[in-house]
Amino acid sequence: MSTTAPHPSAGPRKGVLGLVFLTVFLDMVGFSVIFPLFPEMLDWYVEAEGPNSLVGRLAGWLETLVEDRFAVIVLFGGLLGSLYSGLQFIFAPLWGGLSDRRGRRSILLLTLTGTALSYVVWFFAGGFALLVVARLTGGVMAGNISIASAAVADTHKKADRAKGMGVLGAGIGLGFVVGPALGGLASGWDLTASFPDTPGVNPFSGAALIAFGLALVNLIWAALRFPETLEAAATGTEKRSLNPFTAQGGLTFPGVRTLNLAYFIYFAAFGAMEFTLVFLAAEYLGYGPLDNAWMFVFIGLTIAFVQGGVVRRLVPRVGELKVASLGMALTLPGFLVIAAVTEAAHPAVLYTGLGLVAVGSSLVMPSLSSLASRYVPDDRQGFALGVFRSFGSLARVVGPIAGGLLYYGLGAIAPYLIGAVLLVLPLGLARRLPAPPSSDEG
Repeated sequence: MSTTAPHPSAGPRKGVLGLVFLTVFLDMVGFSVIFPLFPEMLDWYVEAEGPNSLVGRLAGWLETLVEDRFAVIVLFGGLLGSLYSGLQFIFAPLWGGLSDRRGRRSILLLTLTGTALSYVVWFFAGGFALLVVARLTGGVMAGNISIASAAVADTHKKADRAKGMGVLGAGIGLGFVVGPALGGLASGWDLTASFPDTPGVNPFSGAALIAFGLALVNLIWAALRFPETLEAAATGTEKRSLNPFTAQGGLTFPGVRTLNLAYFIYFAAFGAMEFTLVFLAAEYLGYGPLDNAWMFVFIGLTIAFVQGGVVRRLVPRVGELKVASLGMALTLPGFLVIAAVTEAAHPAVLYTGLGLVAVGSSLVMPSLSSLASRYVPDDRQGFALGVFRSFGSLARVVGPIAGGLLYYGLGAIAPYLIGAVLLVLPLGLARRLPAPPSSDEG
């Protein structure tokens, strides 16, 4: 059964890329504003609810795993992040498939509304359980990027899609830079003094209010300016399931499964590196929160620059497959350079490795996203990109857990050495990927 979607006019289609950039940028800022708050959040909820509460037992369990207080805090943040990413893994294909049948605009507005509501719940999360509910809601509604990717595919010719995906990636990268910065500023904005009698208001409600304000701007902007980009609703009968592995069975087009597997392995290794990076920097270089913040600003700005500029020029010349392979090939020595960081190392060694990793991942992400789009027909874009993004979300669950276990089980350099070995697999898989269709339609 299909539903006819409105046809986008020529005018709105030309400006959709800027709207997509703004949508994912604001979405990522709102999502990442919570990151700098994790240390204070853990302490506050444990003190407010006691050691026998849910959060108290969680903190106690984490302390039995690692003795380092900083490690406990980062693991706490990692668990909340994994909860969000796990739900995104399940629901991204669902929202993408719905956007193929109902239109990009309506489903995007629905997920943006749900995201805004999740921040309202966070604002009143005086108890840890309500904070978990807020993260659950946010994870379920995290279909914005896959829908935005589908809108880029709708409005760009197949040969130009990597350019659009690069701009989208730049918005994500910048969002991850601005979000934590705003979160750090919001950490000093305690609304409990201004609203002492309002149930649920907590020391982190200010950050929640900022996130909600951004989400509301995003929703209003999309409602007023975001055009319908889907020209023809899906008429196929792909498998519908909350299990993305089962859902992938509906994508029998050449290259799709190999691409998703390569994407998963690559970003699982990347996630392990990213998650353990702050431990390595603190242990060997004595980095504190401000040093770590600058480190991630460097990564985010590099990603934004490469995806927003270099990719747009490089892919049309050599193609997505070669650019993705180049990115993986740069990431591998980047891992090895990071593994060479010791107590006697200069910070330049770390930043050299981070530069290689940031540039490499910046080349990989938009190239693989473009291939995920080009391998499937136009009326399956949302579903295919939703499945593709869901494997990235699964990698964000598996990678940090594996990285933490390797770091504390086998030593500080284990996530990077083993990650470098694992990167050989997606490099090999990339060689097996078929060339994308050369048609410029769609």
